[in-house]
Parts: sequence; C-alpha cells; structure tokens
Amino acid sequence: MVSFRLTHLAVALSTAGLLAVSAAHADTIKIAVVGPTTGPVTQYGDMVKEGIHTAVEQINAAGGVLGKKLETVNIDDGCEPKQGPVAANRVVNEKIGFVVGGVCSGATIAAAPIYDEEGVLMVTPSATAPALTDGKDYEFIFRTIGRDDQQGPAAAKFIIEKAKPKRVAILHDKQSYGQGIAAAVRDGLEKAKIPVAFFEGINAGDTDYSAVVTKLKAENVDFVYYGGYHPELGLLLRQTAEQGVKATFMGPEGAGNPDINAIAGDAVEGMLLTLPADFSADPKNAAIVKAFADKKRNAAGAFQLTSYAAVQAIAAGIEGAKSEEPQKVADFLRSNSVETPLGSISWTQQGDLSSFNFDVYTWHKDGSKTAVK
Repeated sequence: MVSFRLTHLAVALSTAGLLAVSAAHADTIKIAVVGPTTGPVTQYGDMVKEGIHTAVEQINAAGGVLGKKLETVNIDDGCEPKQGPVAANRVVNEKIGFVVGGVCSGATIAAAPIYDEEGVLMVTPSATAPALTDGKDYEFIFRTIGRDDQQGPAAAKFIIEKAKPKRVAILHDKQSYGQGIAAAVRDGLEKAKIPVAFFEGINAGDTDYSAVVTKLKAENVDFVYYGGYHPELGLLLRQTAEQGVKATFMGPEGAGNPDINAIAGDAVEGMLLTLPADFSADPKNAAIVKAFADKKRNAAGAFQLTSYAAVQAIAAGIEGAKSEEPQKVADFLRSNSVETPLGSISWTQQGDLSSFNFDVYTWHKDGSKTAVK
C-alpha cells in the first residue's frame, strides 16, 4: 500500500496558546467525540479525549486540514449499548461527518449500523470486540486498536508459556467486550489442552462477589482471567484477598485504569494486564509526548495515542482524498497507510487494523506498570 504521511504534522509542535475551536464556522471540519462523560467508566472517555484534543491542537496549529480547522463536538453515550444509537442519531442530526469513538464495544456495536447507513465515518480507538466488524460489510467503520481475537491469544500465550498455573478460572462481565475477550482466552487455553476449571459470568455493577470468590477457593484456583472493566476486577481482587484466596489475576486493557488501585487497595499489586504497546516510549514520538505533557496530559495511557492516531487517520484521509466527503475518505483509508504514533497503520477491507500488538504488563499498587519480558 502507499504510505501517506499527514505533512502538516511534521511542522513544529508548539502548543502555546492552542485552544480547541468552540464555535461552528464554515471553515471548520467537525469531528464528534463519542464516549462516556457519565457512568462508571468515564476515565476511559477522558483518556480518549486527551488523545483527540492533543491531535486536534497539533493539526490546527500546523494549518488544519485542506485549509480548515478541526472542531470537536463532545457527545455522551455513557458506554451503554442502549445509548449508542442515541448518540449516533445526534451525530447524524447535527450533520457531523466524522466520529472518533465510541469507547466501549457494546455502545459502539449498537451505534455502528446507524453511522454506516448514514454515511458517517467512525474510527474507534478502543472498541476491541470482533463483533463490531465481523460479517457486517460496513463501509464507514474503522479502528485504530487491535481486536480481542488478537489480545486474547496474547493473554493465553502468556498464561501457557510464562504463568503456567495449576488451576485456571475465567470470569467475565456478560457484556460484549468482557465475554468476548474471555472466550478468546478460553479458546486459546483449550487449544493448548490447558483445562479451565470454570468459565462464568458475573453481574457488572454488583458490589458483592463472595459467591464466586468462594467457588474460586473451593476449586483451588491459582490463576484467574477476568474479561471486563476495572470496577468489577478491583472488587474481585479485594474480596479474594480478604477471603485468603492466593490467585494471580489477569485482565484486558479495559481494566488498565489507575482507579482500580483505590478499589482493590494493596491486592492490586501483581495484577497482570494485556495493553497496547507503550507507544509513548518510542523516541520517534518524543515531540508528541511533550505536547501531551505541556497540557498536563498523559500519553502513556491505554487509549491516548490510539485516539491521537484516530484523528490523524481522519485528517490524513481528508487530505489524501482532497475531500470532506466521508465516502471518499473511507475509500482512501482502505487503499493507503497512514503514519501515526502507532507506526505506519493500514486497514483490512472490513476496517480492522492489518496488524496490532498487545504486550503483557504487571500492575503495581503505586499505579505504575512494568512490561513483562
């Protein structure tokens, strides 16, 4: 594929005096920022917004796209599947042609048919469920993150080759994202003839998981994989520690949130996570990382740079197509690669990244993480 670099981004990345455009003008290109600003996982929405706003500021400072500035419009979907279509319809009604989001897989899956039918180009930086794109034949749906069937095997490989537990249990939150990635891990273990003691769902939002903790203890489980988000995993960590269960826990990138430390306390020490590679550590991204830091933002989170890359993809597609028409932009992206902090990225015909790596990290009670070699 042809490699396309957004030339404006090579211009000096000074952030002095940069502000997001706040009013609608004819000389702006609107991008809807769809994700949770309410609900229990608003932190993930904050991560995504940090990446989006930093990218928009840098692009606008360098002259914009086709001579126009980018303008963001924040729309809340609460990371709730039932709110996904509501948010999508608002985007359509406001005649916005581009979306970065959604953030959570369930809400994104629910919204995607509306975006696609209405010709709105959507790039999600964090929705990893394969069901978003599998078998859909969408024209306008893209990702700048890998899928659970890439992340799940990475976790399973680690469990098999590094952790080598005696007794494994797999839990999930019964939602599209959590259950999907848990199933991918289970399938990887079963393929390697590693028995799973039990595969079971818990109810997201509950505060007492003593029944499943008792089951873990009775089954002598020493390794637990959990598919879902940080609030429930934090409680599981704390409650298993309180009941004296000595098990290592592992989760996906959706659990990689500093707030898990407040929930789990000391029990969070040693938790394992699969996360996107730390692109902020790449020397090539030093100027971008500084742009984050200058705004007191953190480029090292799970979704900040995938979100930055999502904005870059839209901007590069508009420039490459020499058009703001989402159809032409989508066609361009499917035929070209784009240079981003993630490296040179390209897409399959169904809008998934051609390749993406997840690494394993150990999480610490001070909020830091260490890559597992």
